[in-house]
Amino acid sequence: MTAYDPRVTESESVDTQRLGPHDAELARTTFAVMAEVFGETHAPLSETYVAGLVARPDFWSFAATEGGRVVGGLTAHVLPMTAYEGAEVFLYDIAVAPEHQRRGIGRQLVDALRREAGSQGISTMFVPADDDDTHAMRFYAALGGRPTKVTLFEFNSL
Repeated sequence: MTAYDPRVTESESVDTQRLGPHDAELARTTFAVMAEVFGETHAPLSETYVAGLVARPDFWSFAATEGGRVVGGLTAHVLPMTAYEGAEVFLYDIAVAPEHQRRGIGRQLVDALRREAGSQGISTMFVPADDDDTHAMRFYAALGGRPTKVTLFEFNSL
């Protein structure tokens, strides 16, 4: 595995944008690329489902494109808080196609998310990373993230 290089800066040829209801086809392609990067099987999502998803104010998605082709994406959820009147952003998934990694595209996606959060008065963003995913751990640390000790529990529905 190649080490993450935090000196890599934004790729000037890559456009990063937040997706909305008018971007259903781009969102569907972005989600498929992300699933492929993660090696997940995925069913095609209907235009109605994707348009509804990206129209939600509490679901944010971003696409990174180069020459009109999706090369990466990010999804996040806005979580309202109860300790104060405000919200935090939970970065759920970020993926960059392997042939486009180590070019600053992941950083560009995270920066776009941070700018969007800041523009809406949200000051805190968090992301889980598996302890054994050293690439993710180095990536988030290089972006200025601070690790916290948390154990996540997963349950199946009853």
